[in-house]
Amino acid sequence: MPSSGIITPGSLNLAIAPLLHKPGDMIRCLNVENDQFGAKKKRPGYTAYLGTPNNLQVTSLFTWQRNSGTQFWNYMVSGGTLWYSTQGTGAWTVCGNGTLTAGAFVGNAVLEDTMVIGDGTVATRHSTDGTSFTNTTAAPIAAYFADYQGRVWAGGTASSIFYSNVGTATDWTNDSTSIAIPGPGRMQTLFKATDRLVTSKNSGVMHRYNGYSIYDLATRLGPSSAQSVAEVEDFRFYLNRTGVYAFSGEKPELISNAVEKQIYNDLGSAIVGTVFNNAPGVAHQYQYMVGVGTVTDDLTNETIPDCILVYDYQANDWMNWQFADRPYAWLSYRDASGDQQLIFGNNGGQNFTVGGTITTDNGATIPVVMEGVLHLNTLLDKKWNWFRASFNPGCQAKIQVAITDTFVRGAKVWIDLGDASSGVVEYRFPTGSRGKFLFWKVYESSRNSRFHFYGCEYDAEIIQR
Repeated sequence: MPSSGIITPGSLNLAIAPLLHKPGDMIRCLNVENDQFGAKKKRPGYTAYLGTPNNLQVTSLFTWQRNSGTQFWNYMVSGGTLWYSTQGTGAWTVCGNGTLTAGAFVGNAVLEDTMVIGDGTVATRHSTDGTSFTNTTAAPIAAYFADYQGRVWAGGTASSIFYSNVGTATDWTNDSTSIAIPGPGRMQTLFKATDRLVTSKNSGVMHRYNGYSIYDLATRLGPSSAQSVAEVEDFRFYLNRTGVYAFSGEKPELISNAVEKQIYNDLGSAIVGTVFNNAPGVAHQYQYMVGVGTVTDDLTNETIPDCILVYDYQANDWMNWQFADRPYAWLSYRDASGDQQLIFGNNGGQNFTVGGTITTDNGATIPVVMEGVLHLNTLLDKKWNWFRASFNPGCQAKIQVAITDTFVRGAKVWIDLGDASSGVVEYRFPTGSRGKFLFWKVYESSRNSRFHFYGCEYDAEIIQR
């Protein structure tokens, strides 16, 4: 029975049994991003952003733009010291009263052109000039902050949230008190969503507050890491020990089934338990990224060191990234020209800018792998006739195929079809090329190009028995 078709690269999909895979679903998808509809391209690289003032791990990155709309600062916390960069280009400079707790996450909120910060251990502080901070009298010790209904709200170190006086971030004495949040556990984070204040505890319990009453969301699927919470148009994404969730203010919605085997699996080779507590996440240009450390899924048995789970919100696609430097904190900010920039910090105090025309990871090559499987919806043998793949001309990508009767990693004997510099790679299988599965793999690790992969085409005959 003849069969032919076109494959356009889609999402990483480790959740569905191979026989249910759609053509284009991938079992490996490393260091690419979506291009035109039905096409993938190599992800951008990164280059160093500013200097390394103390060579210690970056634990927090955040930004503050003044109400004037023209002046802003980027902030970095490393080794328990708070640094600022004026307009995002000035050299890192220590903030006045900028000594915090080494290794701690620092939260922040802005109200009435005043920034409030805290790490949950030392005194909460505020700034009106962007470069120096003052201990905030009577404010609770907290690491989680949000502005809501004209007040700054703070998540304490136990099970209560506190609020400042209306219209001020610095008065925590007048018309200021606390609200006890029901349920087990201590405060894990709080944020604003759909004009409501949302709280979460380290037990996963979540509540919503409207200024009058507390509503129990009847879930224990809150963020495992406050640093993983990120926003796209009032839509929150975050990591939980059972997956990545989207939250619109009502109920958390699991969106990570496709990469579940990289989050937890039967071999115990997915995300290490302690990583869930402080995994850093960010939303940038409709992509959510969260760093989860080294993972090995139990479908392909492939290991990704320092894996970054990437979710494309617009395309509903998953993929993996791997940087030459593991991200410990992220920041997406608008620069002085109005362009959105993405930076991250490593464990040596260095930050990096991701994107643009950069084609290496600060000089290191970017390895790319995309792998899929064709089965033609049956376990019957197939006679494979020919295979074609389409790329942008001049690229340095290569493509391989392997015919197997099993899904075992070691059973794949790859046939290298050569480079794709002409834009089209075509291969006619030798007589007798027969098997149940045809695996295809695109790979590349150049320093000077970002290839585009548009898809492939195949022809085969199902052998009836």
